[in-house]
Amino acid sequence: MFNRTLSALAATAVLVGGITTAQADTTLRGASMFDEEHAFTQTLREFERLVAENYEGDVTFDLRLNGELGVEKDYVTYLNQGVAVDYTILAPSNMAVFSDSIPLMDMPFLFRDLEHWNAVLSSDALAPLEADLREAAGIVIVGYHGGGVRNLASSEPITNMEELAGHRMRVMGAPIQAQTFSAVGAAPSAIAYNEVYNAIQTGVIAGFENEAASIQNLKFYEVAPHISLTQHTITVRPIVMSAKTFDALPADLQAAIMAAGAEAGAFGRALESGQDGQKLQAMADAGQIEVHDFLGREKMLELVQPVQDAYAAELGATELLERIRGM
Repeated sequence: MFNRTLSALAATAVLVGGITTAQADTTLRGASMFDEEHAFTQTLREFERLVAENYEGDVTFDLRLNGELGVEKDYVTYLNQGVAVDYTILAPSNMAVFSDSIPLMDMPFLFRDLEHWNAVLSSDALAPLEADLREAAGIVIVGYHGGGVRNLASSEPITNMEELAGHRMRVMGAPIQAQTFSAVGAAPSAIAYNEVYNAIQTGVIAGFENEAASIQNLKFYEVAPHISLTQHTITVRPIVMSAKTFDALPADLQAAIMAAGAEAGAFGRALESGQDGQKLQAMADAGQIEVHDFLGREKMLELVQPVQDAYAAELGATELLERIRGM
């Protein structure tokens, strides 16, 4: 009788997804495309540390690095299905396959400067987008990383609006990305991230846009050594969890995760925004890149505002866009 009771108790403790047999033995599975030195990975390590520190139960983490579990678009599918990956950091554009509105937070020229960007991410301004993502994709935003300033990286110098005209460049998959760069005269294509290096090397495209950390980490400077300081985006990179995993956790662990996400996000934003200029300078000093000022950024801002307005109106997010602009 005693053994049968133990067996019954063990059976009722089994949960789904990334959660193992009992509350005292919870394992959460994470994914990063990068190594331990990358800001994404460091932020996820801080998230793990803070969750364990804030939670009275036992929780362990299994974070797989260097793209072992695929690329971001794979992570989005895993999170939605509640398999393989429980937590990670994602670009909003990669979640657009489920949520049309979520790329608005990563829209080019959305933030005036780092102070404006940090004020928005430290507030509840993006709550409507968070709610839409949870409902549409089954993904919970627990914090906000980011801070890389995205510039153009190309095989040849792009220093003004004339040289930008017709420039064949890779953009992320969300339509707003292609619409924005089309508006300023470029010829954007939504090419998979893991194909960018070869696409530039073979001449399919002439460049792309990204922040310094990724250019350095993945050695894109080998094929795109010219960096044009368009400074068109300050990145927003949500720290996310699968809703199927999150909802199956005990309430006190959920609370610990949300608190840790907010704190780890602030840690990551400070880390990445501080590293961005340093990484650009390090690559320049090593002769890996040549940095160019871009003449005509004011014209770019003028051309993209109607695109932003139309996109927000299509999503029913005009009020949200105006709130962000007004902060």
